[in-house]
Amino acid sequence: MAKDRYNTQDDQQAEKSSEPEATERTAVPSGKPEKHSEDDGHDHGEKKHTEDDGHDHGDEEEHSDDDGHDHGGAETTGWKSHWDLLLALAILAVLMVLKFGFRYVPPPLPDLIINLAAYLLAGWRVLDMAWRKAKRADFFNEFFLMSVATIGAFIIGSYSEGVAVMVFYCIGEWFQDAAVANAKKSIKALLDVRPDKVSVLRNGSPLEVSPAEVLVGESIQAKPGEKVALDGELISESASFNTAALTGESKPDTKRKGEAVLAGMINLNGVAEIKVTALFKDSKLSRILEMVQDATARKSQTQLFISKFAKVYTPIVFLLALGVCLVPYFFVDNYIFQTWFYRSLVFLVISCPCALVVSIPLGYFGGIGLASRHGILFKGGNFLDVMTKINTIVMDKTGTLTKGVFKVQKIQPQDMSEDELVKLTAAVEANSTHPVAKAVSDYAKEKGDLAKATDIEEIAGHGLKGKVDGKEVLAGNVKLLKKFNISYPAEIESIADTIVTVSVNGKYAGYITIADEIKEDAAAAVKAMHELNIKTVMLSGDKQAVVDNVAKQIGIDEAYGDLLPEGKVEKVQALKNEGRHIAFAGDGVNDAPVVALADAGIAMGGLGSDATIETADVVIQNDQPMRIVVAIKIGKITRKIVWQNIILAMAVKVIVLILGAGGIATLWEAVIADVGVALLAILNAVRIQRIKFDDTQP
Repeated sequence: MAKDRYNTQDDQQAEKSSEPEATERTAVPSGKPEKHSEDDGHDHGEKKHTEDDGHDHGDEEEHSDDDGHDHGGAETTGWKSHWDLLLALAILAVLMVLKFGFRYVPPPLPDLIINLAAYLLAGWRVLDMAWRKAKRADFFNEFFLMSVATIGAFIIGSYSEGVAVMVFYCIGEWFQDAAVANAKKSIKALLDVRPDKVSVLRNGSPLEVSPAEVLVGESIQAKPGEKVALDGELISESASFNTAALTGESKPDTKRKGEAVLAGMINLNGVAEIKVTALFKDSKLSRILEMVQDATARKSQTQLFISKFAKVYTPIVFLLALGVCLVPYFFVDNYIFQTWFYRSLVFLVISCPCALVVSIPLGYFGGIGLASRHGILFKGGNFLDVMTKINTIVMDKTGTLTKGVFKVQKIQPQDMSEDELVKLTAAVEANSTHPVAKAVSDYAKEKGDLAKATDIEEIAGHGLKGKVDGKEVLAGNVKLLKKFNISYPAEIESIADTIVTVSVNGKYAGYITIADEIKEDAAAAVKAMHELNIKTVMLSGDKQAVVDNVAKQIGIDEAYGDLLPEGKVEKVQALKNEGRHIAFAGDGVNDAPVVALADAGIAMGGLGSDATIETADVVIQNDQPMRIVVAIKIGKITRKIVWQNIILAMAVKVIVLILGAGGIATLWEAVIADVGVALLAILNAVRIQRIKFDDTQP
C-alpha cells in the first residue's frame, strides 16, 4: 500500500475539524471549471461540478469517501516502500513452512509475539486509518472491516490466519495501487511529449530556457529532430513536421510561412524559426493533456452506481456478519460462540468490496488510455458509457465527411470581368473562417487581386455583407440573395457544386463555384456504422443538390441541406423526440447548439479549434470519420469488461459468503478468494490497454 494513501492531507485536516471526512482516493487535478451532468453525461461550455463526479475543486484536492483508496504514483508502489509488508510475508511463509512442513508450532507466547509482529508490520497503516475513521464515527469502510476481522482472529487464537488476511489484503491493495498508477501514467505519457528546454532568440542569439519562460511574440528555433515546444506561427519560408504526437499519423506535414505550428510537432529538416503565439500553459497540447488527466477523475454512471452501492453494501455486511454470529444462538442447540464468531469473521473478509471499487475505475482508465492511443480523447469515463448507447450519428458535411479543402472551379461574372468579381468577393470573404470563403480569398491572393472590405456584417447561415471601394457587396449562398430580394438566374439553383453568389449594389453580379473532396475513409466509416446498426444522418448549410450528391456517394441514410444553425437543432430535436440516442460529429464551433443538444458531441480535428476542446465531449485528433466507429467500439469493449468484473466479483463473493456462513470456508479461503477475485478483475481491466484496432478499416 502506498504510504501516502494512509496519511493524506485530507485526513490530517479532517482530524482538526468536525467536517465529514474527505476521502483518500486522489483526484486527478482538473483544469478549467467544468460542468458535469449525471443525467446525460454531457459537458459543454461553461462547466461546473456536482459532488458526485469525482472532480477536484480549486487548487486543493477534494476527495470522495467512496472507497478510501488512493492509488498514488510509481514512487509509492515500488518494493522499497513496502519493505515492511514484504518482511511480514516472509515471517508468515516461515511460520507456514514450520507448521505444515516440520509439524512445529512455537509455544503460545512466542507464537503470539511473532505473529503479532508480522501483523503490525503488514497492517499498521490499515489499523491507523481504521482508528482515524472510527474517531469520526465512520465504521463502515474496508479498513475498519479488515481490522475487526483480523483482530477477531487473534482474539480466538487464529493468529496465522489473522496475519494471512492482513498480509494478502495489503498485497492486493499494493497491486491495485500499482495497476491504477500505471494506467494513469500511461495516459499522461501518451500526450505529455512537451520538451523541457527550448531555444529562444534574444538579442539575436539563441538562448536555451524552459518553455514556461518564453513570452508571446518571441521567436524560437526548432532544429531537425527536435520537438516544437510552443504553439506559434512559422517565420521560415517552409518546414516539414511529424505530427504523430498530436494526430496519431506520422506522415510529414509541410507548413508554409505564416501557418500555425503546434507544440509537440517534430521538425524533420532544417532549422525552423517560429514566432510564439501562446504561452506554454495555453498551448493546444497542454490543454489536451489537462483534459485527458481530468477525464480520469470524471466518473461514469457505472462508477457512481458502484460507489453508492458500496456505501449501502458495507453496513449491510456488518449487520449480516453480526447476525451470523448471534442469531444461531436462538436456533442451534449446541451453539458455540467461538465457532459462529469465526464464521462471521470469514463473512467480513470475503465481503470487502475492493474488487469492485478499484477494478471498475481501472477499466475506465484503460478505455480512456486505449482511445488516446488511437487519437481519440474522451473527456471522462461517463462518455465511454454514452457511446455504447448511440444508435444515430448525425454528421456535419464540410470537414467531417469531406476534406473541407475547397478549390475555385469556375468563375461566372455578369456585367463585369472575372478579375473584378474575384476581387470584390475575396475582399468580403477574407473576413470569414469558413473553408469556402478561404478558398475564394486564397485564389485571389494567388492572382494578386486584393482589396480591403469595410462595414462587414455576418448573416448566419447566409453569408457576408460589406463595402469594397464604396460598393455594397453581398457574398454567400442563394438564400442571401433571396433575403435581400435580389433577382438571379434560376439555373444557378441546379448547380451541383458549392456556389458563392455575389451581388454588387443590390444587383446580381455572378457566381463562383467551389468543389470539395470526400474523405478517403468516409464511405467505409458509414458502412461500419451501418454494421453496428447505427442510423447515419448528414446535416449541412450547403444546398440540397450538393448534400444529396455527397450522401449518395458514401451511403448516408438521410441528408438535409439548406439548413441554418437553428434548422440543424430542429432536425436533431426531431430525432431525439423519436427516442434516439444521438452523437453529433462536426467542427464543434459553428454547430455548438447541436453539440449541446446531442447525447455526445464529437469534434473532428480538434487541434485546430480552441472552441472544440472546450465544448466537445469526445475529441478526435485527426479528421478520419472511421475514428468515430473506433470510439464506439472502445466504449462497448470497456463497458463489457467492467460488467464482467462486476459479475465475477459478486458471484465469487456470494458463493464464499454462503460457504463461510455454513462453516465450510475458512479465513484462508476467504482471503484467497477476496484477493484472487480482485487480481483477476484488475488483470481483466488492464487487458483493455492491450487491445489494438485497425482504425482505417471497418
